[in-house]
Amino acid sequence: MAKLQGLLTEKNDVKVFILYLMSNVGYPLEYAEVHDIVIQNDYVGYYDFAECFAELIDAKHVVSLIENGTAFYTVSDLGRQVAGELETDIRPIIREKSLRSALRMLSFKRMGAKLRCEATPRADGRYDFNCGIVGKEGDLMNINIIVDSKQLCEKMDLNFSDKPDIVYRGLIALLSGEVNYLVD
Repeated sequence: MAKLQGLLTEKNDVKVFILYLMSNVGYPLEYAEVHDIVIQNDYVGYYDFAECFAELIDAKHVVSLIENGTAFYTVSDLGRQVAGELETDIRPIIREKSLRSALRMLSFKRMGAKLRCEATPRADGRYDFNCGIVGKEGDLMNINIIVDSKQLCEKMDLNFSDKPDIVYRGLIALLSGEVNYLVD
């Protein structure tokens, strides 16, 4: 079976990356949550994550807590110390983007929110681009815009998927008149 590769392939880098993210989230996470925040930006592959996470538990850098029959994982004091001393081994852009993505993913999960983006070709060669944030009680945001190219749709999809909170706040600011630098 082929091993999926991520940008971080050295075991120690992967372990520090896991500890860094978990430490900065600041509360215990289920295994699936840890998995999702670590691999979501493709810096770490699935198999590397699974192997390194198990080793962190064995080394007591990560400990489990059982609550209502569910296992939650948190960084031990030793793991926090290791993360603090070695986090600079991971490029700042990787740390910052991953932490931002992790916090957003966990926030959306706690709210029950999911992102969606879709590009639909039109008869005139343009595209309907639709993106939104769907919460437990329905749409929190639903935007449909006509754009000229598939490439622009792809760029908008990537930007929205990477920064939905910024897009959401920006739209509210623009529509409420709080930001007028684009409308002069």
